[in-house]
Amino acid sequence: MLSNARHTAGHADVVVVGAGLAGLAAAHRLTSAGLSVSVLEAAPRVGGRMTTDLVDGFRLDRSGQLLNSSFPELRRLTEPGGLTLLPFAPEVLLRGGERDHRCGEPRSARGNRRARSTRGALTAARALASATRTPLVGALDQARLSGHLHRLADLPTDQLLARPELTAAHALSARGLPNRALHGLLRPLLVALLCDPRLTTSSRCADLALRSFARGRLCLPAGGASALPELLAAALPPGTVRTGVRAVSAATTSVATAEHGELRCRAVLVATGARTAAELLPGLRLPVFHPVTVLHHTADATPLAEPVLVLDADRRGPVSHTAVISEVDPTRSPPGRVLITSTVLGPAACEPFDALDKAARGQLGELYGTSAEDWELLRVHHDPDAVPAMPAPHDPQRPVRLLSGLFVCGDHRDTSTAQGALSSGRRAAQSVLHDFGLGPRDETGPLSAAA
Repeated sequence: MLSNARHTAGHADVVVVGAGLAGLAAAHRLTSAGLSVSVLEAAPRVGGRMTTDLVDGFRLDRSGQLLNSSFPELRRLTEPGGLTLLPFAPEVLLRGGERDHRCGEPRSARGNRRARSTRGALTAARALASATRTPLVGALDQARLSGHLHRLADLPTDQLLARPELTAAHALSARGLPNRALHGLLRPLLVALLCDPRLTTSSRCADLALRSFARGRLCLPAGGASALPELLAAALPPGTVRTGVRAVSAATTSVATAEHGELRCRAVLVATGARTAAELLPGLRLPVFHPVTVLHHTADATPLAEPVLVLDADRRGPVSHTAVISEVDPTRSPPGRVLITSTVLGPAACEPFDALDKAARGQLGELYGTSAEDWELLRVHHDPDAVPAMPAPHDPQRPVRLLSGLFVCGDHRDTSTAQGALSSGRRAAQSVLHDFGLGPRDETGPLSAAA
């Protein structure tokens, strides 16, 4: 529940700085244990990068990250009355020139957990050629790729973590897959999942991303990305979240704010993005970031009447992946209009918006098989710190307890995903509870949770 700062008491058991996914998840766990919590958010609304802008009847997400229905922390939020996740088609569509390829296929009902894992691997990991255009790879290469991803999807977490840790690019090259399947299918898929065009990400984190893809479905929160943090905030006691309050320093028993002076507490949990966390906590390592730019276009007619994620197998332009978002979630565009959202990664994401839009339109026209020149550009959102990099070696369970009374969480402490942010918030909250004598310390991260 949101509150104006002027109407909230200045003392709490725990002050959480930041009302993104990590901070809200931590606050939920702490308040559930009976502690009083004050969540401070500098912005006028919750969500951090998981924010949705309302523009002329369109709901436009600022983030280009993809969610997956197999994320354990997300599954906890989709119980009856909770978050509604709208799935993309079970396959992604890769396009290269006159060639198409689809990874995945519709799945039938599943039984127990083991059956879900195996069936998901057999289907989502199987590369199927499109019937409408020449396939990117032949039947033999399809079978080899399918076998590789099937084994990965069914691999237990401890065995996955026992693999040598390389960069994702080097690991792909070392696994004996045919070149066309490797560079035309797996590489663009991984780039989209990791927001890392050079694939410098740890191969273990890359394998986790591919395994999640094989086991679940890419999806969007109904109504926009902001639905997820808003759901978490609404579940907190009234007055817990205080927007428009900027923290300027953090100690073990207090937080100094620009607007309301010092707030006293028993413990402080910094749950901001990595850059702000490093400013509040001198000595905290600042990671390298993958920049992301999101382009939102609208058109009169849909260029593709499918809720499918489209990837460029040949990397012909700045766009990594694109989708007709209104086909996935019709509430994101007004009646009679279509919303096309495209994500740009790497150095291209830092180009001037006009030049980027012009280059993207040519590429989008090729990907969708229609001219994009008359599409209207609704909004461009650029985030230079969108995704904390996870280069090898990467520790996805970085400590969340810095000192007695001082904690930190966020996707920069786990994996750079919504799953990592939610999981780190849970870990940090459990560590606070342990220090307060209210439970065991839980330092398990998304890797064990995803087993």
